[in-house]
Amino acid sequence: MALNGYDAVKVFTATKAVERERLGEAMSAWMMQHPGLEVIDTVVRQSSDQQFHCLSIILFYRRPR
Repeated sequence: MALNGYDAVKVFTATKAVERERLGEAMSAWMMQHPGLEVIDTVVRQSSDQQFHCLSIILFYRRPR
């Protein structure tokens, strides 16, 4: 049973600058490898401390039936 319209979650995360720059490409590639998914919601979060900055993109999606 889907909660709030979604039945799965995928998290993309990166801490290094180069990884953060490529995060959108990684997300797009994953979505192309999984056609038919319906993205219900997207959440972007950023957290950091004195040394590291972490960027996370969370996709809430519905799998094809």
